[in-house]
Amino acid sequence: MEVKDKIFSENNMYKRLKKAAKTEHLENLDMALEYSIKKHRGEMRKANKFNKKAQIPYIIHPLMMACQAHALGIKDDKVLAVTMLHDICEDCNVDPSELPFPQEIRDCVDTLTKRKGQPKEEYFAGIAKDSTAAIVKALDRVNNVSTMSSSFSRQKVIEYIEETEEYVYPLLDVIKYEYHDYNDAVFILKYHLKSLIESIKCFILQDELDDD
Repeated sequence: MEVKDKIFSENNMYKRLKKAAKTEHLENLDMALEYSIKKHRGEMRKANKFNKKAQIPYIIHPLMMACQAHALGIKDDKVLAVTMLHDICEDCNVDPSELPFPQEIRDCVDTLTKRKGQPKEEYFAGIAKDSTAAIVKALDRVNNVSTMSSSFSRQKVIEYIEETEEYVYPLLDVIKYEYHDYNDAVFILKYHLKSLIESIKCFILQDELDDD
């Protein structure tokens, strides 16, 4: 049994998004695709613990998020652009004010950027106040949970699940009840996230029983 290094091809995802940007006149998405590819060039995702030689380009992460958002019917230019840009300030040492995008996009990326020492309660509360930041964070968590088992340690997986249940589940409820444009999308994201987490918890608990 082999664990796949990649779920989707970055080239195919890029082509899908470029086509959408062109046909649907999503100018900010088009710019964000090129900008994020440039800034994340050479950056890799966390190593696959089942295949130490695997090198997974970091750009796969925002590409998967943007493709999932678009497939869920989220075709808003701002949302898709922010999805591509959400990690740039945190990972590439870019100040939000330096992003060559409209102010509303810079502000949203700023909201999604974790500050050193910032309390989690404050971070997630800020995200909950912005509909774009909220849905992008939901997409981000779903993607990370979907791939974490191949790279996180057992303890890190447990901590990530606890954080998700404490902060992200309530965020999903905020989206459901306050940001109605995303009702259908958040239903699917919530199902995806909760089913993954409950499955992973079963495997963790089974390992604990086997160790006894």
